[in-house]
Amino acid sequence: MTLTGNGNGNGNNRDVSNERSFGGERPNALELAWVRVRAHLRSEYGDAAFKNWLRSLTLLRASGDKVVLAVTSKFWRDWIAAHYGDRLVALWKAENLGFNGVEIVVNAVEAKEPRPRGDALEMPQRETDEARPQPAPATMNGEEPRLGDVQNLCTPLDPRLTFETFVIGKPNEFAHAAALRVAEADEIPFNPLFLYGGVGLGKTHLMHATAWRLRMRNPARRVMFLSSETFMHLFVKAVRYKDTHAFKEQFRSVDVLMIDDVQFFGEKSATQEELFHTFNALVDHRRQVIISADKPPVDLQGIEERLKSRLGSGVVAQLNPTNYELRLSILQAKAEQKGVAIPSKVTEFLAHKITSNIRELEGAMTRLFAHATLLNSREISIDMAQEVLQDLLRANDRHVTIDDIQKRVCEHYNIKMADLLSPRRARAVARPRQVAMYLAKQLTTRSLPEIGRKFGGRDHTTIMHGVRKIEELRGGDPSLNEDIEILTRSLTR
Repeated sequence: MTLTGNGNGNGNNRDVSNERSFGGERPNALELAWVRVRAHLRSEYGDAAFKNWLRSLTLLRASGDKVVLAVTSKFWRDWIAAHYGDRLVALWKAENLGFNGVEIVVNAVEAKEPRPRGDALEMPQRETDEARPQPAPATMNGEEPRLGDVQNLCTPLDPRLTFETFVIGKPNEFAHAAALRVAEADEIPFNPLFLYGGVGLGKTHLMHATAWRLRMRNPARRVMFLSSETFMHLFVKAVRYKDTHAFKEQFRSVDVLMIDDVQFFGEKSATQEELFHTFNALVDHRRQVIISADKPPVDLQGIEERLKSRLGSGVVAQLNPTNYELRLSILQAKAEQKGVAIPSKVTEFLAHKITSNIRELEGAMTRLFAHATLLNSREISIDMAQEVLQDLLRANDRHVTIDDIQKRVCEHYNIKMADLLSPRRARAVARPRQVAMYLAKQLTTRSLPEIGRKFGGRDHTTIMHGVRKIEELRGGDPSLNEDIEILTRSLTR
């Protein structure tokens, strides 16, 4: 894979042979340049990103106006090219050796050889194993993962998803605080930590951030972070090859087990059985368990009750739908990261209009940046946003239904739909039910009898009473008022 710059190499720069290998008795200009490039990468992206992604790069040779770097797998090559390729090209061009491009090749033999002299100059005090390239996650490069090495099983961590880049607001502050506490605690504060929320609200970001912080604070700690699909795949493979003992030993020997999107275990009874016993073994031995899902444990479909009970026995933290203030903060942070000046009117417009999730919000900003930079530096404005994002804005302008309201209220208050529609009068159920009635009256055109039928066949007078009750309470209950504002903003598209 070849990465190229926009300009041409300077013909007056120092001459580089047409095909020169890396090495020699003393560091040459190429070797010293490589030391400087690596130092820049470490400084710009941080030790964690460098260690996990960029350290695997090995300088092989110079070929014409290109520098040839090697990694050990296709996955590693594609990831580095996609996320760091442009910066690699820029840094090598800045060395003024006549290079105008970087080629990254898969060369397992050469990439696994001891580091050349230039690395020794850069980091003379680092341990030997620190200089070796990290293996690419086997589950991502097409190979079968092998039991025994945690790194071969783990989902690769995204260097962009850290606590430093996580924008905190009222809807996610508790989940952030809980994750940060687990990541920085010397002793296990609570077990398990269960994070849940809808699509694009930051669950995966917090999981990656927690894994990063755990590994940075204690590199010797065995942190296993993987998706539910990978866990199931490995378990099925272990059963197929009658190697369940190795599977159990692998997963029960880690210090921290993190599983993303556990809702996919629904109806997978054998996998649930194994997770249940793995969970118990880890907790009994004071090992940390961190789980994420799209729903709270009690509402997970197809999950056995005993497993639900275990998953909900620690701290359950929800990432709520975003409010206006959080969306605005995310947009401003995104603009700062990109170094692009965006008028406040545009960010406010997007924060009001795109309410579905953070992922769509960030995607909207990326599209605006692309149009502004690729089309003759076009100025970002509300008119431009409406033109470029018309499909996204139209999707976020859909009609609100009573079903939408009921679902969102259940998620917000962490109650079951069956309870919302039931005759139960406990305040923990009755108040959310009245909130849902109120929102149905405010955000839909349905009549009171129609709303009553959607709420378990209730009489229209019951709906009227619920609406009036919420209207009375809003003035004197700031917490209730905030709940309604959050729900309204998340529902109005």
